[in-house]
Amino acid sequence: MIVKKMPILQWFPDFETVKNMSVPWLPNQDFRPVFYDIETTGLSRNSTFLYLIGAVVHENGKWQMYQWFAERAQDEPLLLREFSNFLDSFTCTIQYNGNQFDQPYLEEHFRMHGMKSPFKQKEAFDLYRTLRPLKQLLKLPGMKQPQLEEFLSLPARLYCDGHDCIRLYKQYTKNHLPEHANELMGHNQEDLQGLGQVFSILSYLDLYNGRYQPCDACFDGEHLLMTLQLPHPIPVPFSNGTTSFYIKGEDDQIRLAIKAVSGKTKQYYPNYKDYHFIPSEDTAMPKSLSSCLDKSLRCPAKPETCYTWFDCSGAFLENPIQQFSFLKNTLPFLLNTLK
Repeated sequence: MIVKKMPILQWFPDFETVKNMSVPWLPNQDFRPVFYDIETTGLSRNSTFLYLIGAVVHENGKWQMYQWFAERAQDEPLLLREFSNFLDSFTCTIQYNGNQFDQPYLEEHFRMHGMKSPFKQKEAFDLYRTLRPLKQLLKLPGMKQPQLEEFLSLPARLYCDGHDCIRLYKQYTKNHLPEHANELMGHNQEDLQGLGQVFSILSYLDLYNGRYQPCDACFDGEHLLMTLQLPHPIPVPFSNGTTSFYIKGEDDQIRLAIKAVSGKTKQYYPNYKDYHFIPSEDTAMPKSLSSCLDKSLRCPAKPETCYTWFDCSGAFLENPIQQFSFLKNTLPFLLNTLK
């Protein structure tokens, strides 16, 4: 087995940024994360084997990369044992599509070799699942890691892709050429470095999680115009919208234009199952109040009908607390209407 360790001098955000951006999904105060990625000879857990694990952790004030490479198929148990011991020092894992592939694959192979899973009691943060809501917002063609790297305008990869790696590893087990091992480990290193950069895309999700502060609001007669301050800058400017609203972001600021009707706009509520929609009044009403109405006058609210109207001028424009309450309820709905 080949073991490699080297510092990651770029690509990863600083540790405090990683910690703060992970808070909505990993609230554990004891934050000791390990980014990891695996390479296997195929997708099936039962008919393939593991030949490479790469991990990035924060040690002595810097990010360090570790790699464990199996020089032959028989090395898989040793690889698993070394990685299991390594994980003991960390409280959570961060990966890309790891909840669907990497962790189940590893757990099955730990079981096959009679080893206990090292993932119990550790939170798993899957960036793929977490970032999926951003596909429409950022107009992404897909959610594969290389597609997100292209969105970030990262340099083109130098090493072979995952499919070619399988063929190359089979060649390596026959000839053990060092250049083949370097190619395979280089591919894994690029996956890990890309993972660090893709992590920065989490900053867009602050819009969905209510992690922002309104800093300006005005009404131009047709639209409610608002500016928001994000806690972390977004890596790439974006813009998007529908007939109801427009959103634009750059650095740590977001600008919104929400369409109004006669000086009023809609405030949406996420808990629509607790509301009835009253068609004659064009408004939603809590079931605790609407239950006394005749059934012909009400119907169960849907996400798109769970709203009330309010005056978006006057005192609202001077009250950041009201603005935040409005946005926390309404902005996630508007974002989810993007195509």
